[in-house]
Amino acid sequence: MLRVVVLGAAAGGGVPQWNCGCEGCRAARKGGPELHRTQASVAFSGDGESWFLINASPDLRQQLNATPQLHPRAGALRHSPIAGVILTNSEVDAVAGLLSMRESSPFTIYAHDKVLAILASNSIFNVLNEKHVRRQPISIREPFEPRLTDGARSGLEVLPFAVSGKSAWYLEGKAHPGGTSGDGDTLGLKITDKATGKYFYFIAACADVTDALKAEIDGASLVFFDGTVWRDDEMIRAGLGHKTGKSMGHVAMSGDDGAIARLADLDIDRKIFLHINNSNPALLPASPERKAAEAAGWQIPADGTEIVL
Repeated sequence: MLRVVVLGAAAGGGVPQWNCGCEGCRAARKGGPELHRTQASVAFSGDGESWFLINASPDLRQQLNATPQLHPRAGALRHSPIAGVILTNSEVDAVAGLLSMRESSPFTIYAHDKVLAILASNSIFNVLNEKHVRRQPISIREPFEPRLTDGARSGLEVLPFAVSGKSAWYLEGKAHPGGTSGDGDTLGLKITDKATGKYFYFIAACADVTDALKAEIDGASLVFFDGTVWRDDEMIRAGLGHKTGKSMGHVAMSGDDGAIARLADLDIDRKIFLHINNSNPALLPASPERKAAEAAGWQIPADGTEIVL
C-alpha cells in the first residue's frame, strides 16, 4: 500500500507567519492549532516502515516530532525511518529543513543537477556529511527507484517532470550556480507503488497549467497541487507585497486561468491544494473562497493528514 502523510500544507513562513498580522494569521493565533499550518512537505512510503520526504521545509523538526510514523524505532539509540529526501525546487521552504538532518543518519538527497548545484555552492549544506548523506542527481522524464538506507529496493518509482516555474527568488539578479539553460528549477513528481500500480502526483509550484500538464495528471487517484494564492494579485491587494502570484512562479486557485477552472474537466479522484500562503482566504474554513474550492472538489488539508492508496 502506498501511504502519504501531509507534513505541512502552507507556503513559506507557515500560518501564522511570525511577523504577519493579516486576517489569516490573526485567525490562526486566535482560533488555535486547527488553523495552524507548517510549510509544505509530504512523506510517502510503500511499506509503512521506510519513508521518503518530498522537500524538507524549515519546519521539518517540528513536523517529524508531530508524526509518529517518522519517529525513531522503539529501543534504538539512533535511528530514523527516513531513507531519502526528493527536492522539487531550491526555494528556502523546500531545502532549509535539510540542515535539521545533520546528525549523521544515512539518507539520500535526490534532486536535479540545477538544485544540487545550488546546495554545492552554499557551504552551510556541508554539515550533511557526504559519508552518510548521498546526493543523487535526477533527470526530467527519467524514472528512478529511491533506495532504502541499506541499498535495498524500495518498490517505488519516482518520475520527475518539468512544470512552469522559476528559479529560487534569492537568485534573482545573480548568476545561477547550475546555469540558466534548460528546465530543472521546478519539478513535479509522479510517485508509483510498483507492486500495486497506485500512484499520486506532487506539484507544489506551478506558474501555468498547460495542456501538457493536464494530460499528465488526468486520471490520477490523488493530486497535490500548488495553492499558493487565491487570486493572482492577492499579495498586492492585501498590502503584503508587490509581486503577483505568477511572477513568484505560482498559478492562482481562482480565475479563468486558475487551477480550479483549468483542471475542472479532468478525471481526478482526489484534489488537494498545498503550499497555501497565509494571505490566501481559502485557508479560513468559513470563507466564501474555501466554500468555492470545496464545491469544485478541492480539499485544504490539515497538517498530519494521512492518505492510503
